[in-house]
Amino acid sequence: MKKIGIIGAMEEEVARLKDMMQDVSIIRVASMDFCEGNIDGSPIVVVRSGIGKVNAGLCTQILIDRYGVDLVINTGIAGSLRNEIDIADIVISTDALQHDVDASGFGYDLGVIPRMENSIFKADEKLVSLAKKVCNDVIPTVGVHTGRIVSGDQFISDSEKKEWLAKVFDGYCTEMEGAAIAQASYLNGIPFLIIRAISDKADNSAEMAYSKFEAIAIENTVKLLMGLIKQID
Repeated sequence: MKKIGIIGAMEEEVARLKDMMQDVSIIRVASMDFCEGNIDGSPIVVVRSGIGKVNAGLCTQILIDRYGVDLVINTGIAGSLRNEIDIADIVISTDALQHDVDASGFGYDLGVIPRMENSIFKADEKLVSLAKKVCNDVIPTVGVHTGRIVSGDQFISDSEKKEWLAKVFDGYCTEMEGAAIAQASYLNGIPFLIIRAISDKADNSAEMAYSKFEAIAIENTVKLLMGLIKQID
């Protein structure tokens, strides 16, 4: 069976999954607690990476090097970049990029990482398709969207910045870890998927909406992940 690595930036995003695991062993590496065990017989490693791209990339590499995971799933919450993507909806990554990479002074387009073949990292197509199907089955009351996730070391709570991210990068939602996990997975040849539930609209109302809808958004990702884990093999 495939060993699944699941990363959430915050403890709230992975706590429910940890509670459902059996035969758990915990090892602390780089100030992160890696919880290895199984859910309904599926081998799994769940970890809180901490917030931001550096934490997320480091966490991904440890999952690959130390635990030999066969695929990586990033779960969590995000801000919507499109009017049709509402709070509590799910966005499943088709690909991911880092919106705060700027080497335009050397002639590169925004978001392009100098001297890399790719700066847009594609999610595993089979995982995308499966996640969409599972989401429609287990959370039929919310919208499910597949599209680009854009990441940066910024919490977006400004309407103008939101519109810029949607226009320049064709983003569906924005957060602070996914593209780093995508890049680390890509460089190691490991399939990945990012699943994000919408907690806010990434505009001037973001701070208020985030605190109100965070728990609802996380609950939706847990339902999706539990259904997905059962079907991955």
